[in-house]
Amino acid sequence: MELHSEVLVLGIGNLLWADEGFGVRAVEALHAGFEFPKGVTLQDGGTLGLLLYEPVAAARRVLVFDAIEFGLPPGTLRVLRGSEVPAWGRTKLSPHQTGFNDVLALAKMNGRAPDEIVAIGVQPVELNDFGGSLREAVRERLPEAVRLAALQLAEWGFPGTPRPPNAPCEPLNAHPLALDIYESGRPSVADARRDGDPRLLAPRAGDGG
Repeated sequence: MELHSEVLVLGIGNLLWADEGFGVRAVEALHAGFEFPKGVTLQDGGTLGLLLYEPVAAARRVLVFDAIEFGLPPGTLRVLRGSEVPAWGRTKLSPHQTGFNDVLALAKMNGRAPDEIVAIGVQPVELNDFGGSLREAVRERLPEAVRLAALQLAEWGFPGTPRPPNAPCEPLNAHPLALDIYESGRPSVADARRDGDPRLLAPRAGDGG
C-alpha cells in the first residue's frame, strides 16, 4: 500500500477544555514556525479517535502532541518513545487516550503499526474548564514542545525550514479557532461561568440532596 506520509505529526485534544487543547495548539505552533519537506503531514487530530486509524496506519513514523496525566508538577514536559507510549489496555494517560490507544492497537493487529512513534506530552494544570484556554504554565511549554518536535523530525531525516516572522501560511484549522482570536472572543468567567451556575447546581427543596 502506498504510504499516506513518511511522517505524521498529530495534535490530539479538545480546544474547548483548557489544557486539553495543548496537543492541537502545539501542532499549530509547529506548522506556523516551520515548513517541512514533502513526506511530512501535520494534522489536528482533535478527538477523532478511530477516525485517525488510516492516517496513523499509513505512516512510517508518528509524532504525537498531547496533554498527558503523568502525576508530575503542572507544566512538566516529557518525551515518550516506542514502548513508552501506552498500548491498548494500559493505564489511560488522558481523557481521550483510549481512542488513540485503540488506533495503535488496531494498526498493530493489522500489521500496519508505525515503525516509530514518539509522544511529546505536558502535564496539564486544568482540564475541567469548558470554554477555558491553556493555563500559563502549559502555554509556556509550547515553544519547547515545538523545538523538541523539530529536532525529532530532523533526526528522522525531515528537517524543517524556519518560516520568517509573521510569514503567512495556510492554517491547519478554521480561522476563528486560532489561539489569539479564540482568546479575544471568549467571554470572561464573570460573563459566562464555566464552573457551573450555582442557581442550577444548588439542591432544591424536596430533592433530598
